[in-house]
Amino acid sequence: MQLSEFDYVLPGQQIAQYPLKSRDASRMLVLDRASGVDDDRFFADLPGLLHGDELIVVNNARVIPARLLGRRVKGTAVEGIKESAPTDGEIEILLSRQLDDFTWEALVRPGKKLHVGQRVQFGGGELEAEVIAHGNQGQRTLRFSSGKSAAVNDEINRLGHIPLPPYIDRVDDASDRERYQTIFASRPGAIAAPTAGLHFTPEILDKIRERRIEICELTLHVGLGTFQPIRTGTLEAHVMHNEAYEITAKTAERICSAKSAGRAILAVGTTTVRTLEAAALRASETDSGQLVAAGKGEARLFITPGFRFRVVDALLTNFHLPRSTLLALVCALAGRERILAAYRHAVEAGYRFYSYGDCMLIR
Repeated sequence: MQLSEFDYVLPGQQIAQYPLKSRDASRMLVLDRASGVDDDRFFADLPGLLHGDELIVVNNARVIPARLLGRRVKGTAVEGIKESAPTDGEIEILLSRQLDDFTWEALVRPGKKLHVGQRVQFGGGELEAEVIAHGNQGQRTLRFSSGKSAAVNDEINRLGHIPLPPYIDRVDDASDRERYQTIFASRPGAIAAPTAGLHFTPEILDKIRERRIEICELTLHVGLGTFQPIRTGTLEAHVMHNEAYEITAKTAERICSAKSAGRAILAVGTTTVRTLEAAALRASETDSGQLVAAGKGEARLFITPGFRFRVVDALLTNFHLPRSTLLALVCALAGRERILAAYRHAVEAGYRFYSYGDCMLIR
């Protein structure tokens, strides 16, 4: 399919730059796939809109302060050659994937300035990184070290910034460390929030549980696979990045039990969808007899129109960028023309878009 088929026009002023004061005050566009009807509601209405037998699945990934600002170290040996000119240029690093306690894959800017052997210093020098490998599209593999007794991850947490998406045209502030996390966030490692979960509050959860609706958790550490732009003219030519996930045996059992009983699986966010469907595909390929495979895995699944969903029946999601893998996923669930019509309605009705914006319920 052509990438141009997943486009729409959005006025810039509708891109949310800040979250609302109250998480559950967001608007919610309800899309009923059976009737084709759109209904303008608020997220606070969600508990009363549920049928009562759903299994809600959320992503408990926690965003780390993955954006680091540093300077190249003077006199660094680069591929056997000693640099003689001062090199105090600023370097921006976005951590994307942790390989071990000291090693990360990352995007760097400006990438041309960082060769293998180059070192970058952060803060007052208490944290340092050395480039040990060169990847594609500006990626590097970095080995970190700390001059203090603190662990490397502790220093990254102290010196790093919350990696707000580029369409949020401001620097992060102290409030983003809490507000750009869901109330489920407990497993550090993501570089972007599973934003559909940002709308939930403890009070909303209480109302859902009062109706005896089950909620369970899984983990997908949101990385490049979720937000890397499509640079090809067709969806088929795009290659997704791997993202690490984990589904506990208890969660897998609850999902299988719900599906066997004919209950709907409501995924909170596209990251949850990708995890569930990747685990289902893995289970089918291993002839395990299970609906979803429990344990750790790597999600590289690109869900596009025509995909057969094995697990997910309904989706709570934010509005997504045009020409993105996330918009393609939503179109796969509800139909491209139907979704684009709903997006046009949301634009005309003044909905707030993207990470800190409003949401939609597709069922």
